[in-house]
Amino acid sequence: MNIERLSVTPEAAEVIEKLKQENGELVFNQSGGCCDGTAPMCYKKGDFYVPSRNVKLGEICGCEFFIDKDQFEYFRHSQITIDVKEEKSAFGNSFSLEIDLGYQFITKSRIFTDEEYAIIEGRL
Repeated sequence: MNIERLSVTPEAAEVIEKLKQENGELVFNQSGGCCDGTAPMCYKKGDFYVPSRNVKLGEICGCEFFIDKDQFEYFRHSQITIDVKEEKSAFGNSFSLEIDLGYQFITKSRIFTDEEYAIIEGRL
């Protein structure tokens, strides 16, 4: 059984591929909230300094995806899926690259089963 902590919907993958064509290599970061918000943010690789406390959760569409250490602890028992929604009202209200295309990346999650979590943790 192949269990992943991080996945991406086909719709989000399509937006990511458009962004890669326009911007080159990308990096994602999901912060811990407060001033930074909690939505996953997409940046040109090199335009964003990934804080050393952040955890690399995996990759989506060949792009590294980092998450704040405290957020990781919150999502430790969950599979995270990156999706996208149309967000015309957010146009220009974010530093995340997809906003200019009229979208916003969102995080969906589901709790792992006991068996899945054991596999993720390397106990099975």
